[in-house]
Amino acid sequence: MVRIVTDTTAGLPREVAERYDIPVIPQIVSFGDESYLEGIELDNAGFMERLRSSRELPKTAAPPVRLFVDAFERLVPSGEPILCIHPSTLVSGTVRSATVAAAEFPEADIRVLDTRVVASPLATMVELAACWAADGLGADSIVARLEAMMRRCRLYFLVATLEYLAKGGRIGGAAALLGTVLRVKPILTMCDGRVEAYDRQRTQSRALARLKELVAAEYPADGTGYPSVMHAGVPAEAEALAADLCAHHGLERIPILDVPPAIVTHGGPGILGVAFFAADDGAVPAGEDGHARP
Repeated sequence: MVRIVTDTTAGLPREVAERYDIPVIPQIVSFGDESYLEGIELDNAGFMERLRSSRELPKTAAPPVRLFVDAFERLVPSGEPILCIHPSTLVSGTVRSATVAAAEFPEADIRVLDTRVVASPLATMVELAACWAADGLGADSIVARLEAMMRRCRLYFLVATLEYLAKGGRIGGAAALLGTVLRVKPILTMCDGRVEAYDRQRTQSRALARLKELVAAEYPADGTGYPSVMHAGVPAEAEALAADLCAHHGLERIPILDVPPAIVTHGGPGILGVAFFAADDGAVPAGEDGHARP
């Protein structure tokens, strides 16, 4: 069976990682001289508390190569293919760390996939890959399915401020909004692996309405959308958004995921977003609620 590996930028729920025995490699988050392994030494709640009280922005780093080597040393002896599913190389050095570590095992079938996304759609792809592996699909088939999903991925999100993205250097094409950030509520997206400005509205309520319009315009009616809502410290808003989307699209539920610390560091508290996969004739059917089934 293909073994799946990911990292904490996916925000993969712990129960999913445990169900499929998925190693989740931690990102590094640093406050001053103190560094933490995300999800191990610093959880989401602890990070948010520390972020709000810190006078300076934290910094992040991709997992060191050694952490991947340790994971591969445990998995390689089984002889099973290993598929590492990670965020865009334009926002994280994780793919590079995994690739360098994989080179230390030339006899093993280790594949490293740059999904060009981050956060909840990455978690969706990881869960689906694990589900397909459990069903007996081979590595080639899983990679082909994931690459098809990457082309269909839609990720739209709101931020409370562009300050974090600007200081962290992850702002991409959204830099054009910096001069008007006090007068607009930007809607951001990920395009070809980097953060871009998609739209702007005058108020938060209008931005939320526009977010829902974008989903309505592109969400497939055939149950292959795999939607997810993500947030950073605004659970009530996330639950309301998920409920509205469920009602509009006839879904039983939409998973709500916390944006992980390494992403909040660059996007800031208050992130609220939605991700899904647009229509494709060759898509794999979802469960009744539009999301991956175990």
